Amino acid sequence: MDRFIKLLAESRHCVFLSGAGISTLSGIPDFRGNNGIYRKFDADRIFDIDYFHADPGYFYSHSKDLIYNVDEKEPNIIHYVLARLERMGFVKSVITQNIDLLHQKAGSKNVIEIHGSPKENTCLSCGKTFSYEQTASIVRADRVPECDECSGLIKPNITFFGEMLDREAIMKAVDESSRADLFVVTGSSLMVHPAASLPLYSIRNRGRLVIVNNRPTPLDQYANLRYDDLEVFFEYLESNFNDTK
Repeated sequence: MDRFIKLLAESRHCVFLSGAGISTLSGIPDFRGNNGIYRKFDADRIFDIDYFHADPGYFYSHSKDLIYNVDEKEPNIIHYVLARLERMGFVKSVITQNIDLLHQKAGSKNVIEIHGSPKENTCLSCGKTFSYEQTASIVRADRVPECDECSGLIKPNITFFGEMLDREAIMKAVDESSRADLFVVTGSSLMVHPAASLPLYSIRNRGRLVIVNNRPTPLDQYANLRYDDLEVFFEYLESNFNDTK
């Protein structure tokens, strides 16, 4: 891993892309792993916007222990090391596919959430916004959250299948990826677009690609370095970068 340390030290604009795999150490299941969400729930239903409108109760009955409990989860070594590397100036931004808010909880400042987050929830009828805490208390009481102004259906500000991604977030992600002379993929299978194509923006501008994931990805052939074990990788980074020295 000394080769990666050297690349990071030489980099002028390092960007990390994080996927669901990094949050498994915090007790949050990934999507396609052996114990992943897709093995427990019907993904075509739970995150489908048309099905959400038709039967919001299905989403909320499952998201109680999937989304509306993230306040009970704590960042792990990966989140903390990335926040430390940002403070030290080695990491310029973290682009995340995750909706668990753990990067921010660990102290990362420049986080681009390309799939949104449940930090805010919006009434689909009148547009009134509700906090995570407000919505979570309703969901945990086994009720579908409705607007207290117009009784409209409330939806978390995460992107469902069938919805357009947030344009501003995607533009920021593409810009950061294009500027990256070192692009590091962590815990992502790179199967979902547009996240899967973000490393290519760096590669086209002669950036170097590093992939840390326990499963193969479609871009492994382009990687300058490839590692399998996220925990071991970040333990090594932790031992080599200490902002209290």
